[in-house]
Amino acid sequence: MSEVIATDATFEKEVLQASEPVLVDFWAPWCGPCRIIGPIVEKLAGEFAGKVKVAKLNVDENPVTAQKYGVMSIPTLIIYKGGQAVEQMVGVQQEAALREKLAAFG
Repeated sequence: MSEVIATDATFEKEVLQASEPVLVDFWAPWCGPCRIIGPIVEKLAGEFAGKVKVAKLNVDENPVTAQKYGVMSIPTLIIYKGGQAVEQMVGVQQEAALREKLAAFG
């Protein structure tokens, strides 16, 4: 797996200070749509390895970060570049559309 697990404690180091763009998947184990998009995100993490970092953040275990970035619905995918949120997508995304968005950053 080429995804990183982000937490409230590691978010700044893993995401905000990353040299490459980072796609963060805000999810929870009980969320059906999260289980649908999970394998897509994992596949894209492999495809974009070395270009775009992919992190997963469990919102139940890390509510501070989710709240800080206004995550109200999951799954929410946010792309960070240079420590800033530059793109946000809510709900299940089509693999092709997500690949296109990542390609613009990677």
